[in-house]
Amino acid sequence: MAPAVKTVLQYRASPRLRQRLAALDFPTIIVDEADKDSFGREMCDAEILLHVLEPVTAAVIDAAPRLRLIQKIGVGVNTIDLNAARRRGIAVCNMPGTNTQAVAEMTLLLMLATLRQLAELDRLTRAGRGWALDPAMADDFGELSGRTIGLVGFGSVARRLYPILEALGAAVLYTNRRPAADLPAQFRPLRELLPIADLLSLHLPLIPETTAIINAGALAAMKPGSILINTARGQLVDGSALIDALTSGHLRGAGLDVFSCEPVRADDPLLRLPNVVTTPHLAWLTAETLERSLAIIAENCRRLGSGAALLHRVI
Repeated sequence: MAPAVKTVLQYRASPRLRQRLAALDFPTIIVDEADKDSFGREMCDAEILLHVLEPVTAAVIDAAPRLRLIQKIGVGVNTIDLNAARRRGIAVCNMPGTNTQAVAEMTLLLMLATLRQLAELDRLTRAGRGWALDPAMADDFGELSGRTIGLVGFGSVARRLYPILEALGAAVLYTNRRPAADLPAQFRPLRELLPIADLLSLHLPLIPETTAIINAGALAAMKPGSILINTARGQLVDGSALIDALTSGHLRGAGLDVFSCEPVRADDPLLRLPNVVTTPHLAWLTAETLERSLAIIAENCRRLGSGAALLHRVI
């Protein structure tokens, strides 16, 4: 049997996740994301880094001379310096599909919560003002049924959402690099989708071509009174332009799981807007996602030790 390889997880792991990792047949050191000193020490002889969100910079890679694999827990690898990994011959793998259901459900949750102003209603109810709210709020309560929803990007999460939204009575359109073979009639170029979507939901990877794809011009082109949902990456949206669109009333609201700067600061202006519903980049995080992720982690650790081909290798 090949010797076990040392694995480091940089994450504030829950008790259950710690228990599940301890049950695997390879040593895993868990380091809180805020504990930079311990992380640096543990990476000196680590062969595998289990990466969640804390950026894996060239400096991190250079300080880990034995590193052989960066295993992303999730899909997006924009937080990894791929060029630095490539120069060192370090494999980078991700986990397509493991969080699809979780992100799809959170996207739906943010759509509903924004339409029904859930965050503001929760605040008012807790303050004992639930039955004394401004009657004008009721004019903005809405349903998904009968609305047009635009999915920007048509990968696994958007495809999972498509039949759910249709079943709720929404008209669903999408934009992508090219029309899907099975749904060509629902395809629209982004410029055509922006002015007709009542809700616009982002499902794109963060690459140079998609950075700030929802900029001031795109926001201005969106249908007046529409809603923006983002469970993909914060940098897909120009944050300042989004604030302007929300405060001017051009956009009715936004549901955001991701931000341009993370973790989002308490003084971020977006957090002060009553028409914004937020969560802290955890759309992916469910017990079920972690179980699916652990299976891939265990298999890739086994494969690395035996020299077999790795699953879902990016580089």
